[in-house]
Amino acid sequence: MTKIVGVRFRTAGKIYYFDPKNMKIRRGDHVIVETTRGIEYGRVVTGTREVPDETVVQPLKAVLRVATAEDDEKVKKNREKEKEALAICQEKVNKHQLEMKLIDAEYTFDNNKVLFYFTADGRIDFRELVKDLAAVFKMRIELRQIGVRDETKILGGVGTCGRALCCHSYLSEFAPVSIKMAKEQNLSLNPAKISGVCGRLMCCLKNEEETYEYLNSRLPNNGDTVTTSDGFQGEVSSVNVLRQTVKVLIDVDDEKELHEYPVNELKFKPRRKKERKKDAKQDKELEQLEAMEKKEGKSKLDED
Repeated sequence: MTKIVGVRFRTAGKIYYFDPKNMKIRRGDHVIVETTRGIEYGRVVTGTREVPDETVVQPLKAVLRVATAEDDEKVKKNREKEKEALAICQEKVNKHQLEMKLIDAEYTFDNNKVLFYFTADGRIDFRELVKDLAAVFKMRIELRQIGVRDETKILGGVGTCGRALCCHSYLSEFAPVSIKMAKEQNLSLNPAKISGVCGRLMCCLKNEEETYEYLNSRLPNNGDTVTTSDGFQGEVSSVNVLRQTVKVLIDVDDEKELHEYPVNELKFKPRRKKERKKDAKQDKELEQLEAMEKKEGKSKLDED
């Protein structure tokens, strides 16, 4: 067994594991650790615990020390300097007329390097920009291009649900989201209704995917023929996935009547996965959404 603590370096960022040695470290403490970027200041989100050796990537770096009041003050000053650095970098970007959007600036704890995050439609030649910035800051400069999802994760905001964005508040990694998930939940395929603030498919579509897959597997398709508990045969008019009820159109005394039944009171063939015909407009919307998903790159916020 290996003793570890989990540390985050930014809000809702990826969790990295370190060796606590013999230090008493509790959840919520701030610690100083060594990473490939240099000495970093992070917050403990997973207290000291033991895990199987095979679950940890070796060699495991050790926590240098628990952060002191001086360390906290240094981080506070770095945050203030980041605002100034962002303004200076924006001025240089305008000077070189580069088509890039600056998102954030970040100083490493040891002030050995300053990172600038930006978005752009394509590749940007920022060699001259880096030279200008190095002359101003007198330290290593790194410009890192990120995707629109990472941009939203940094800036934050409020989703259509009225709550803070998942990626900014608790979602540490982006899970793959597909149009199939929206279809499984019977949502409108209108891009404006199933896209988040970032313009990509909403991350929360993943949250209920397994539940909807299970519930849908227990229901017949619209248009299927079913046998009811009272001996009638009819055609499925509509289904309520969450209530697990089915509306069936049956013949009663030469008249069509719509009756609702719990799914466990019906007999029908198991649901089969099949391709449904889509009109031209729906096809176009699907192609647009799929293109947006393919365009989204890998997150580079937490690369160390």
